[in-house]
Amino acid sequence: MKTTEMPALSMPETTLDLSHHLSSETRARKPNPMKAIWRLTRRKPNMVSLANGDPHFSLYPLRKMEFEIASVAEENPVMSWRLDSKSPSQTLTSTVDGPCALSLKTGLAYSNGAGLPEAQRAITELSNFYHSPQDHMVTLTLGNSDGITKCFRLLGEPGDHFLTDEFAFSSVTNAALPQGINWVPVKMDEGGLIPEELENVMVNWKPEQGRKPHVLYTVPCGQNPTGSTLSVERRRKIYALAQRFDLIIIEDDPYYFLQYDNNSEKLSADSPFMPSFLSLDVDGRVMRVDSFSKVMAPGMRLGWITSNATFYEHLVSYTDSSTQHPHGFGQMLITEMLSAHGWGLTGFDKWVRSLRAEYHRRRDFCLDLFQREVGATGLASTNPPEAGMFLWVRVNIEKHPRYRCDMRRGDQGGPQTNVAQLMEELFECCLDDGLVVMPASVFACPADSKHSDQENPIEDRLHYLRVTFAGTEDVMREGFSILGRVLKQFFATEQK
Repeated sequence: MKTTEMPALSMPETTLDLSHHLSSETRARKPNPMKAIWRLTRRKPNMVSLANGDPHFSLYPLRKMEFEIASVAEENPVMSWRLDSKSPSQTLTSTVDGPCALSLKTGLAYSNGAGLPEAQRAITELSNFYHSPQDHMVTLTLGNSDGITKCFRLLGEPGDHFLTDEFAFSSVTNAALPQGINWVPVKMDEGGLIPEELENVMVNWKPEQGRKPHVLYTVPCGQNPTGSTLSVERRRKIYALAQRFDLIIIEDDPYYFLQYDNNSEKLSADSPFMPSFLSLDVDGRVMRVDSFSKVMAPGMRLGWITSNATFYEHLVSYTDSSTQHPHGFGQMLITEMLSAHGWGLTGFDKWVRSLRAEYHRRRDFCLDLFQREVGATGLASTNPPEAGMFLWVRVNIEKHPRYRCDMRRGDQGGPQTNVAQLMEELFECCLDDGLVVMPASVFACPADSKHSDQENPIEDRLHYLRVTFAGTEDVMREGFSILGRVLKQFFATEQK
């Protein structure tokens, strides 16, 4: 069997040594020796291989794959694709050995942990197009969750403390717990994580609390669940703090392309995207996690991590001995789509900007509905999110006739209010009326009491609901009608 692999991507030089952040597990992990030999096959073209047990491509029960995708020749491709089943489309083709960006022969064969070189190059160019990172490399993943958990394994020791937003996506924070990683929540406001609160945690960390936090995990755009987006000023402050306290930033940014303009009724197609932490990174201390889930389809399970060269090597080694490389079907689709005979980078950019405009329209529709059905009751409010697909609804729970703010006894600590109990009751009322919303309690960052604010515990700040505008207009109409009705009934109830 002859191999005609593409040459390896060049390894950039990283000036700052950050290897002390690697976990003992990462340091102890040995490279997969068979994968190391596989990489040697790229030493020269047309190598004859009797080494790997790869099924020959002539035995694949596939000769051709075609992907019918939206045409980006339209002025507004997303609207055209959404409204008209006969809208123009484009067909991408992968064959066993024909003229295509990534053939079936290569795409469905074994590869290494970074992904197929053709797909890795295409996504590296995509990352460079939007972020222009210095001295970084791309590792393909099985979507965001896979990428994040690999970052945790790469950096986390049992007993470590990681920093994160005080309200966070629970499946992510839960993933670190079995590893023995403890979470230290950082307070937020409408603008997201507060840099001064981050500084306060680091400055006041005591030796008896354990190893000082060395990792910050955050979602900077359209944060899930709060919908908050960090301003450029905050990003610069947080990065400066990361340099000052030697933090690695895991930048989880699935909503990056869904950024809106709160100062304009109609979003301009040329409106720039917010600079990422990756684009600000000069030290190699940012590990950025991206995904196609929100701009293509969630079931694709294909994403990527952009990191410094040292972390890249260990990520590849970990992947080679665990999940292996992502599926070839997704890699072929993305490689063909980003190629010259697909959308290319300019076509992809046109698609995501059109998609952003569609979500901007849905957001504004949702906000109008909310104000009519819910806000007008005076029992709840929300702010327009600058990115993402969620509204963070503040329930004015202090107006409830059974609200109490005198629960604490002496110096015993704990919540001062019965907010958690009332919000649980409200959630049950919503379910009884046929409405599913996400209560703030499921997003409260799990933390030890010694790392929590005892004067203003998070249990007293659970008076929020997360709702989405990702669904249809009919779903939003019915949902907010129910929510407004439930709120009025719930606040009129004095006994439980």
